[in-house]
Amino acid sequence: MASAAGGTSIDAPKVSAILLDAGGVLVFPEPANLLPPLRAAGVDPALAILERAHYQAMAAQDQQATPPGPDTWWRDYLTTYVAACGVAGPRCEQVALEIAGHPRRYGWAHAGRGVKDGLAALAGLGLPMGVVSNSNGTVEGDLRRVGVCYVPDGDGPAPEGIEMGVILDSAVVGVAKPDPGIFRIALDALNVPADGSVLHVGDSLRYDVAGALAAGLQPVHMDPYGLCPAPGGHRHITSLTELAQALLTSPR
Repeated sequence: MASAAGGTSIDAPKVSAILLDAGGVLVFPEPANLLPPLRAAGVDPALAILERAHYQAMAAQDQQATPPGPDTWWRDYLTTYVAACGVAGPRCEQVALEIAGHPRRYGWAHAGRGVKDGLAALAGLGLPMGVVSNSNGTVEGDLRRVGVCYVPDGDGPAPEGIEMGVILDSAVVGVAKPDPGIFRIALDALNVPADGSVLHVGDSLRYDVAGALAAGLQPVHMDPYGLCPAPGGHRHITSLTELAQALLTSPR
């Protein structure tokens, strides 16, 4: 079984539920919004490079001494992101400011490579699942729009994607990771107790790993390039498919 730093084996003898972050686990920044300014800066990265740039930007934020501020995190994220895409050092801040200064709809509405297949494999395990995201009120609609997952609303036929028991957006519920309260809301909706049998999969050490531990859950770090700045003490995976395979072969 493939592994990144920390391994992929799951400690819980029986997993009772799976919570998933959205950004960096299910969806990524929309390439159509980012490629024009990147090309104008002289680079034309493939989708694989764009996804890796996301993880490099998240790792950089995890290494900051203090959490990024709500008014600056996107700009700071983009500065590292565009550098990882190959933009020359002196132009990185300029390009980041240009992108941040022109927000567009559906900013995080691009399904990651292999995400739909991996999520389908997890759904095949028959466990309760939900999404817990620090977002701006758009995550549920974006996930439904790109056919990743949805919560049934009782209107018409089921949309494309995997049915979820709950999709939480911090801007909607008023509490954000790493506050354990947002996990409790999700688990109440799933009717699952908060304990180490619940996995939370996320791409941030600061928000996802720390938040899951604070809530008494078992964190699983989505870290496909081994960039976690503090890899000890929690599990790592490179994809949702890897997690599904690990759970399928674990004692149930």
